[in-house]
Amino acid sequence: MNAKRLRAGCAIAIAVIALDAIAQSKPIAYPAKGQSAQKQQSDDGACYSWAKSNTGIDPATASAAPPPQGGPAVGGGERVGGAARGAAGGAVIGAIAGDAGKGAAIGAATGTMAGGMRARQNKRTQEANAQAQSQGAMQTYYRAWSACMQGRGYTIQ
Repeated sequence: MNAKRLRAGCAIAIAVIALDAIAQSKPIAYPAKGQSAQKQQSDDGACYSWAKSNTGIDPATASAAPPPQGGPAVGGGERVGGAARGAAGGAVIGAIAGDAGKGAAIGAATGTMAGGMRARQNKRTQEANAQAQSQGAMQTYYRAWSACMQGRGYTIQ
């Protein structure tokens, strides 16, 4: 089950990263009515402002990497929980084998590693989700910007 989650999380992260460059590329506006470069620059600025105010999305901040989340260090809770579960399981197995203390120590070490792996996977999944949200916001902004530029006589690709 954990291997399936890991594969799914990695697949999502790879898909988001691969599509990120395509999805966040600004569409290109071509003058369809003989607009000058100066007019195109002016229209681009006006459509930037219009799209920003109508969508509430500023591409200067939306395309930046999401800030790191506060809170405990990665793996804090997962590692402690993993260590506790591992120690309990190791103590039981160690008691059967004749050395509960050694079994608990081995179980705690193994549980700590497993908890750390869970924490890293959870962090990767959260980062992929944040990236997908940012990508969706940029697509919304660029749809609005494109509509504005088309209304001003540009062909968008």
